[in-house]
Parts: sequence; structure tokens; C-alpha cells
Amino acid sequence: MEQYLRSWRQDAFNRGQHECAIYIGDKVLALTDSDADAFWLAQVHFSNNNFSRALALLSRGDLVSRNPACQYLAAYCYIKQDQFDQALSILGEHNPTDLIRDNHSRRKIQHLGGQSHVTLRNGKSTTSRDDKERDESSDVKFEASMCYLRGLCFAKQNAFDRARDCYKDAVRIDVQCFEAFDQLMKNSLMSPKEELDFLESLDFDAVQSPDPSVSQEAADFTKMLYTTRLSKYSSPTILSNATETLSTHYNLASNPDIILSRAETLFTQCRFAEALELTSSVLSTAQSTELHAPTSSGSSALSLHQLGHTPALYPIHLACLYQTGATNALFLLAHLLADHAPDEPYTYLAIGIYYLAVSKIAEARRFFSKASLLDPHSPHAWIGFAHTFAAEGEHDQAIAAYSTAARLFQGSHLPQLYLGMQHLALSNLTLAYDYLKSAYEMSTGSVLDDESSAPPLAETHLCSTSLEWFFTIKTTLPRRCEPGAWVATRSNLGHALRRMGHAAEALEQFDECLRISASGKSLGYSPFLGGGPRNPPVMSATGVGGTEGRGLTGVLYTSKGFILLELGRTSEAVTALHEAVRILGASGGGDAAGSSGVAGTLLTRALEIWAIEGNEQDERSLRAMEEESQASQGPPSRGGRSSRQRGTRHKERSTTGNSRRHPRTPAFNEGWTDEVTHTASVEEEEEEEEGLMVFSTGLWDAFANDASLRKPTRLQCLDEERAIPELIPANEVDS
Repeated sequence: MEQYLRSWRQDAFNRGQHECAIYIGDKVLALTDSDADAFWLAQVHFSNNNFSRALALLSRGDLVSRNPACQYLAAYCYIKQDQFDQALSILGEHNPTDLIRDNHSRRKIQHLGGQSHVTLRNGKSTTSRDDKERDESSDVKFEASMCYLRGLCFAKQNAFDRARDCYKDAVRIDVQCFEAFDQLMKNSLMSPKEELDFLESLDFDAVQSPDPSVSQEAADFTKMLYTTRLSKYSSPTILSNATETLSTHYNLASNPDIILSRAETLFTQCRFAEALELTSSVLSTAQSTELHAPTSSGSSALSLHQLGHTPALYPIHLACLYQTGATNALFLLAHLLADHAPDEPYTYLAIGIYYLAVSKIAEARRFFSKASLLDPHSPHAWIGFAHTFAAEGEHDQAIAAYSTAARLFQGSHLPQLYLGMQHLALSNLTLAYDYLKSAYEMSTGSVLDDESSAPPLAETHLCSTSLEWFFTIKTTLPRRCEPGAWVATRSNLGHALRRMGHAAEALEQFDECLRISASGKSLGYSPFLGGGPRNPPVMSATGVGGTEGRGLTGVLYTSKGFILLELGRTSEAVTALHEAVRILGASGGGDAAGSSGVAGTLLTRALEIWAIEGNEQDERSLRAMEEESQASQGPPSRGGRSSRQRGTRHKERSTTGNSRRHPRTPAFNEGWTDEVTHTASVEEEEEEEEGLMVFSTGLWDAFANDASLRKPTRLQCLDEERAIPELIPANEVDS
């Protein structure tokens, strides 16, 4: 009868009929009164989210203290109810580290022979792996699982060091405790080098298979699966070999987890378009044939292919959409997730990334905050939350948010990198250097020695060291990486060249940056939000959305204008600085506003220099004309007509000059004016037309066609040798 009831109970549980399984399981427990049946019934209550009923059942007969499996399940029930102190009271705060050594010795014994029984002298046989040994092996696995639960409790209490140690001990005790290994990887509790060293320290020979002949292959397979979960900065060669073997030898090329690992690798190499193709290929795969049926609204349910995937897929896919500038795809995906997965953290992450891409910073911050509340250990939500403050120039707030991310994700170099960038923006060079150095050491695993890495005091030495680093970066860039990802690096290289006095080389770098920034094309995505086999997506070479891209482009034009001023190419500098003011003025607040002020100051100075150069050029032209006229007329005759004409012209110019200094002429005003006063005489207008102050026709057309530029209206004399155009705001110019 017990066997019949157990079969009925298991069949009901397999069909998801939990009430039937609970009802029959209770009768089985009444008949047998065994710990195994009690544990099985508690598991059914746990699967049905009846945590209180499961705890009440486990508390009978002191099962928690007698059975490790029941102890594990009871603690898990408390964790599900957010009662972490009660869970730790059951689990204890110390890990059974002695099982690590004992487990290794037991593994060696298990691999000595391949037979499962031994024949005695009297002809009788006894089983070498009896029930007691199997129970001990099961107890060891539950002890490892309890280490994992201790790690969860400590992580919820923000004791991340203790949580990391618990996770590591869990995997050391039982190498197949994947939950603990996954927590170590996705929460970045170790640096890339530490992750690789930890993986190599694990004893994968403990992996057992029902067929002893394939045990070694199973161990190698498990190690390769774990390798794909490592940080993509640790060892590209080892990671590539593991992914390639799993894809070809085991035919896992289309597995979403393997595709995700390849996409993350491409993303770290700044190959965003290729990574987006991989993530889109996963999202474009329908999970079932039911998705092709029409919905109640009459539209095809094919768009639901975006749902039902592993949550780890969405952050990398959203990041790729942002980096490629696919705001339309972000909008559609965010709406889809909001409609069908409103309680998932990645839904609010998608909405926040979309608002960040369209420069709605306040809205983006609100949704990033919501995502971090739903998943307090989401690195993407915390980093995005900090980015919103950085986008508005709120450096103190951004530093606080990045510091929280650095405390939560101790093994990730990204918070350290962003902290260095914020201190660099605040001119805290010492702190910026320390953070950037820490980020470099965490990501590469190499330590910079103090002599070569200490910031030198001499500016020339500092710039030379910077040039060496920048050229090293250029030579070590991954192949086929997106050029737009390195625009900021090229820009800094240009500044270093400028500080070293290499103005022409610096101008080449800024021109190349502007060319890359202007090469982006609009993305044409299919309704599948990323294309599919029949509709491949059209990718662009670069894509930086929001104020970030506009601010960087404006700064590049400012830098170019400054270099052009140094080279004496004033008219080109005016054009570049006008473009910088226009772009930065439309970028909103934050650092862009400050950069706009710098560009405006440089523009004012460039216009003054341009006006002076125009006067000097006009004077040189007049002198050249007079000299040419004298040469063509021959030697002057005493009292001749030409002499009288020259005298008359000189007199007229003198008269005109005196009239310009007449008191009725308004003085030069450096501020903005509301009206343009026309007091010039007919003779003055004729002289202006003859080229006394001539603007370049092409540049003037560029000014006239741009409503955001300040247009010179007329010339007023400041003194006898210098004329500066009076400027009025573009919005006050009479149409």
C-alpha cells in the first residue's frame, strides 16, 4: 500500500497538482512515520509556497536537529520569509570546513575501483557502497547547501566578506553546488584573477557519473560550464577554448547560456553590434508554438518571444541597444516587459535605460531606483542609478552612488573606474589616480609598481607618460572593436599631444574623433527588436545616446577650435567654436553647461582676433593697391594731376576718419543691445562696401543660416586702428 500511495503522490506532484500530492503524502506519512516521507511532504509545502506549514511539519519529532536535509529545508523556509536571524540560528554561523579535506579523501577512495560490489571467500557478496555511505554522501551535499544558505543570509545583512567565504566553502565541499558558484560570479565578489584561481583550485574529479567510464569526461564538461561563467576580463584564451568546445563538440552553440557568454565577451571588447546580433538571436527564438497563435487583441503573439528567457540575458541586451543607439527598440522592449513582466527588476531596468538614452535623466533615476529596490544586488541598476547623477554633473551624488556599488560588488573594476572619472572631473587628481590604478589592477590582475606608476610632478614628464599609455591602448585594441567606443580615449590623446606642443598631431586626433562621431547612421530594426534570420538588423559603427554623446561632441569641437586658434587659423576656429556652443547649449545642464561657457569664452576671443586680422588684411590690401597704382602710373610729376588726386583722397580719408570719431556716434558697447543704430554716412557705407572690413562670404553664409549664432550687424569704431563687430542675440534680430 505504501508503494502505491508513493507512486500516486509522485505522479500528482509531477503534474503540478500540489493539493493532491499533499493529501496523499499526508496518508503516506501516517502509515510509515519515516523521516524521508516527512521531508518529502515538507518539500511539497515548500514548492507550493506554504512555508509555515512546512516549518510546522519539520518541527515535529525534532526532525531539524536529527536530519541535515530537514535542517536545510527549515532554514530555507525562514529565508523565504526574510527571517535571516532565525535561519542562522538553525544553520549556525560556521562552515564545516573539515568536510573539504574528508571529501577529497573519500573521492580518492571512490575512484580506486570501478566495481560496485566485492565477493567474499564464502561466495557471498557485499555491497561496497552501502546505504550508509550513500546517506553520508547525501549529507555532505546538504552541508554544502547549508553553506550556500549561510552566504545568502550574510549577503542580506550586507556582510559580503562572510557571504563570499560561505559560497566558496560550499563549492569546495560539493563542486556541483552551482547556486553558490553562481552567486560568486554574478555578484562580482571576486576579481577576475581571483575567479580564475578559485576555479583551478576546485576538485572536479569528485564529479560522479552513473557510468564510471565517463566520469572524467563529466568532470571536464562541468569545468567548462563553470569556465563560461567567469568574468570576461580574466582569461580570454581559456574562456574562448571552453566556449568553442561546448559549441562544437557538445553541440551547444545555440544554447542561450553559451550565446550569452559569447555576447558578454564581445561586449567587453566593445563590439556592440556583434553582441547585439547574438542577444537578438536568442530573443527572436520562439519558446513554443503557442506564441504564433493570435492574441485576444488580434495582433500576432510573436512579439512575446521577448519573454521567458533567463533574467541574465536582458541586461546585456539592453546595454547593447543603448550603445548602438537603438532607442526605438528600447522603447518597444520596455513597453513589452512592462505589460507582461511588471514585477521583474529587469523591466524597470529597461525603462530606466530608455529614459537615459533619450536624456530624461529624472525619469531614468526613478526607474533605476525601483529596479535596485526589487533586486538590491543588481549591479546594472546601481551603476545606472549613479550614471544619472553623473549625467547632470552632480559629482558628489554620483560618487556616493558609485561607492555603494563598489561596496556591493567588490570584485568589479567598473565602480572604481567611474569613481576615478568623477574625481577627475572634480580635479581631485590624486584620488582619481588611485581609483583608476585600482580599476586597472582589478581588471588585468597585474600590479603597477610604485616607481613607474606614481604620478610625476613635472608636467612634461606627466604628458610623456600619458602619451605612452595612450599609444599602448591604441596598439592593444581588440580587433573589429567599435571605433565610437574609443572616441574619448582618442580625445585625451589629442590633449596630451597638445600639451606636448604637437598641435598638428593633436588636430588630427580631434578631426578623427569628430569623423567617427558623425559616422553613425540611423538603425533600422525589424519588428523583432533586433532582427531575425529573415530580417537581419542594420547596425551602425557607433551609437552613444542622450546628453553623453552630444556633450562629448561639443567638447571635441571646443578642443578643435582651441587648437586652430593656436595654429593661427582663426576663421576655422570661429566655425568650430560656434558649433561647440550650439551643441553644448542644447545638451541641457551638468558638465555640458560648463563646457558651453568655456566654448563661449573662446568664441568671443576668436571673434576679436578675427576682427583685428580683418583690419590688418584690409590695410595691407589698400597699401598694395596704392603701390600697384603708383607703379602703373610711373614716376610722379611735380604738381601733376595724380599728385592732386592722391592728396584729395588722403584728405577725404582724413575727413571720414574725423567723422567716425564724431561725438554723435555711439560708443562701443560690449554687452547685448536691443537695437541697431544706423548713423553711418553714405561715404562710410561705400567704404565698407569697398572692403574696409570684409567677411568671408562662405563663413558669413554659415552664420546667416544658423539661427543659434550671433550675427555681426555693423562696425563701430573703437579707435583709429581697430574695429570690432557689435553682437546682438540671434532671437532679437529683426526678421
